[in-house]
Amino acid sequence: MLPALQDRDLLIHWEGAPGMSQPEMSRITALAARELRSVPGVRDVGAHSGRAVGSDQVVNVNSAELWVSVDPKADYGRTVAGIGRVIGGYPGLRHSLMTYPEDRIRQVQTGTNDPLVVRLYGEDMQVLRGKAEEVRRAIAGVDGVVAPRVDLAAQEPTLEIEVDLAAAQEQGIKPGDVRRAEALQLAGVTVGNLFEDQKVFDVQVWSTPATRDSLSKVEDLLIDKPDGGKVRLGDVAVVRVVPASSVIRHDDVSRYLDVTAGVRGRPLGAVTQDIQQRLRGIEFPLEHHAVVLGQSAERGRDRQRVLSVAVAAMIGILLLLQALLGSWRLASLVFLSVPLALVGGAVAAFATGGGHVTSLGSFAALLAVLAITVRDGVLLVRHYQRLEEEGEEPGAELVLRGTRERLVPIALRATTIAASLLPMLVLGDAPGLELVRPLAVVVLGGLVTSTLVSLLIVPVLYLRLAPRAQPSRAGAELRLSPV
Repeated sequence: MLPALQDRDLLIHWEGAPGMSQPEMSRITALAARELRSVPGVRDVGAHSGRAVGSDQVVNVNSAELWVSVDPKADYGRTVAGIGRVIGGYPGLRHSLMTYPEDRIRQVQTGTNDPLVVRLYGEDMQVLRGKAEEVRRAIAGVDGVVAPRVDLAAQEPTLEIEVDLAAAQEQGIKPGDVRRAEALQLAGVTVGNLFEDQKVFDVQVWSTPATRDSLSKVEDLLIDKPDGGKVRLGDVAVVRVVPASSVIRHDDVSRYLDVTAGVRGRPLGAVTQDIQQRLRGIEFPLEHHAVVLGQSAERGRDRQRVLSVAVAAMIGILLLLQALLGSWRLASLVFLSVPLALVGGAVAAFATGGGHVTSLGSFAALLAVLAITVRDGVLLVRHYQRLEEEGEEPGAELVLRGTRERLVPIALRATTIAASLLPMLVLGDAPGLELVRPLAVVVLGGLVTSTLVSLLIVPVLYLRLAPRAQPSRAGAELRLSPV
């Protein structure tokens, strides 16, 4: 619902192949930064690679970020297109170009910058990997899906030691004894702290590098037995090198893997519906499931929230109108005028571009038009009621007189609001007006229909729907008196 902001500071996420060294990543990043500075309209470029100590971002040395500052006098669209061509010229590197607010919003919503994400939840990583590949093949056949891939974390060789329970029992060793002994020799154990020059240093007990620099030497490590003897690690455990993920990501207290893809040639919502249909045909083990995330899912949730709030607001408005006017017929009269008044705002949004219809500014403008319409309708009906209380005979003459008396306030209100919004419309898609320009367009269109509804539709509806005042008993007795 948020429009694309013309922020002059752009952020480029840059990710190389797993295992790429930091010097190589820094070299490529510096090369790209120099090329970006030559793009017309680019004022400055900054970059950093890897991750600082204590950073809040979980990235590896093959990751980098480039900050590009666009000159305020440059053509924004042309400059961004030039930046995109430059970063697209580095094959083998994944990248994304967006403003910083867009990056933060996407990270909070889905944790990823891809437009389409199928997230698989579960505890068994092997099952997740197999199902992720099955999902990737399934969505690859959907029309509009571009380059689906499983977003796997980089793997690294890891030393795995699995205790042979039978062999350990023969030697009189518990599995926990093996784990504690190998943790001491291979990873080290903190046994204290050293304070020097207002600094704290951990004191660890660890084996020498020469005793653990190969798989065979690790197998020859000795473990103490309860009877005082020693036994080789290889005699009571299986020692091997296996691939392991460098990062295990969690969401909602569950491990997950993402299958990401781009979308081209079809609306994102239609592609998402087809993918959800494909996912229904895939069976997942117990405690494993898949969820479609990304921009389309967020838009769907936004629409549901807006629809729910709108329905609740309309019910509340109808109840308040009944309490104010004291009549369900009069409350329905004002309530029926609201949809007619909103037509002008919707038509104006479509006429100036369909993208304005679903933006946050458009929804705020529709609420403003709704408030203006309800206010004018209530004041007009209350004015009719006041004239009746003053003794005016109900009918066309009363409605005509009341409408004439309210004509100037209604027209003056519309003119004042339109005059305040016209500058936003004249300036066009200037930076900083991405949110308020759709608001101005919808409000101006809504003002036209709102004014027409208040001056033409409401009076006609009042003549047809307003309850007729019954003559009082005293009035009846007076009319029955003969002389």
